[in-house]
Amino acid sequence: MLDSTNVSSLAARTIEHRFAIIIKEMPMQHYSKFQNTALLTLRLIIAVIFLYAAYAKLGFWSDVDQGVSLLMTNLVKFLSIVEPLGAAAITVGFLTRWAATGLAIIMVGAIYFTQFVYHIGFVTERGAGWNFPLMVLAGCFILMTFGAGRWSVDARRGKRSK
Repeated sequence: MLDSTNVSSLAARTIEHRFAIIIKEMPMQHYSKFQNTALLTLRLIIAVIFLYAAYAKLGFWSDVDQGVSLLMTNLVKFLSIVEPLGAAAITVGFLTRWAATGLAIIMVGAIYFTQFVYHIGFVTERGAGWNFPLMVLAGCFILMTFGAGRWSVDARRGKRSK
């Protein structure tokens, strides 16, 4: 018979098991030359996007607008450090799934801020809304799922460990 303690314990073990499967570094998969080219291209595009985003935040280190809170200023400074680190990892394909996970979390935050804090729609008349962060998030999910591909540090590390 299942009581509430057994049910909650079973639920906790199930969630823990599923989380471990999602986070666990998967082995390198074998892809065709075209798939490896596509993954490399995606890695480079995402890296350029995050490098530019970090570059755009560098102004917060020297000059902060009066209306920006200390919390937001420190968050932007933190992002100006971690975004290029994630971009560098993605570029060379080092710990790609972990780097893509971190960058995906940043994109979820970007979507949250554009939609709920700044009330910017999916698309605006003047340009991108939160549709652009959503596309970058999709690219991060692809890298989280499929890894870096053959042309990466991850692939070389995988060959040595076997």
